[in-house]
Amino acid sequence: MIPRYTRPEMASIWEPQTRFKIWFEIEAHAADAQAEIGVIPKEAAKTIWAKAKDATFDVARIDEIERETKHDVIAFLTHLAEIVGPEARFVHQGMTSSDVLDTCLNVQLTRAADLLIADIDKVLAALKKRAFEHKMTPTIGRSHGIHAEPVTFGLKLAYAYAEFSRARERLVTARKEVATCAISGAVGTFAQIDPRVEEHVAKAMGLVPEPVSTQVIPRDRHAMYFATLGVIASSVERLSIEIRHLQRTEVLEAEEFFSEGQKGSSAMPHKRNPVLSENLTGLSRMVRAYAMPAMENVALWHERDISHSSAERMIGPDATVTLDFALVRLAGLIEKLLVYPANMQKNLDRLGGLVHSQRLLIALTQKGASREDAYKYVQRNAMPVWRGEGDFQTLLKKDPDVKKHLTDADIEEQFDLGYHFKHVDTIFKRVFGES
Repeated sequence: MIPRYTRPEMASIWEPQTRFKIWFEIEAHAADAQAEIGVIPKEAAKTIWAKAKDATFDVARIDEIERETKHDVIAFLTHLAEIVGPEARFVHQGMTSSDVLDTCLNVQLTRAADLLIADIDKVLAALKKRAFEHKMTPTIGRSHGIHAEPVTFGLKLAYAYAEFSRARERLVTARKEVATCAISGAVGTFAQIDPRVEEHVAKAMGLVPEPVSTQVIPRDRHAMYFATLGVIASSVERLSIEIRHLQRTEVLEAEEFFSEGQKGSSAMPHKRNPVLSENLTGLSRMVRAYAMPAMENVALWHERDISHSSAERMIGPDATVTLDFALVRLAGLIEKLLVYPANMQKNLDRLGGLVHSQRLLIALTQKGASREDAYKYVQRNAMPVWRGEGDFQTLLKKDPDVKKHLTDADIEEQFDLGYHFKHVDTIFKRVFGES
């Protein structure tokens, strides 16, 4: 995790103290269940909670023990014994390290998902507000980067809103899929521990029991989680690229907010660069990159190996912290985005009406021209205008083949900008509901 791209609330989920606190809770809840079914004394379970519930674990001490034991969970249990005393012998009975590690990881991932869902809600709120603000603001739609037909800027934002709504649904599903608990022993057979212990710990930690584990929770769950983060990052990048293009000097239809005292270049004082959306593009690449090792972690040897462990120690915090930062930055970018309707209209008019060519094509066919002939008539009048040689409507009115089928009034009718927006309300209702 890089501090520059880290928000404290997400980072705290991955701090050692948080991790050890979760480890303790797993062990203590397991002790409660063991006591309830008569495996360990009830007083021992109470003592474990009483001695360590409010403890601040000594991270340096745990690290010191691990340097000797070369085992992180044993190092923690040794330190826990220093805090709890003799009753610590009842901790971890019948459990294996992965019971603690995997259950903890899934607790952390579900907490991270909750923050990310809240982040997406901020993005959705910003997109909805700005979409309705510019619901009927005309702008040019582009395909291949080339002027196509008119849209509204509100529709552009509605596209993004719908996409992030899907992202939210996927993340909710991914959270549910990864929210499992395994307290099943060395190879998942419950040979040394009662399944009721797992059920108790799962409920206490806000998880559900893993239906069948080996020594680990199956990593296809985690692969889907990180793949989902990668898809969300792609949506972040898609919207960021749109803003970057719209801010180009030759376009300048929208622009990132430029604060008082902000500098765009160390050399050129006039520069106002799309630095936030460019930053989001780069961060999105990193989040997607974490999906690949998560997928490769699915294929472990037999009941378990630790080839996944080192990767997860990095991708867990890094992917969630990075996406958290990116989503909050994106929400702020949209909230403060500067929009220039006059420039949008200027660009719409730039091709002298060529954006209405399809309407002319359809009008000619409806008046009896073959589609092939209609296309030829429209295109031969469009190309000179493309080269800056005349006005599209004027040329059409002078074309004898066009005039065989369309009157001047018919031609003029096809240049109505509002025609393209007659279903904007319908689209908005589909995206936003009746609000």
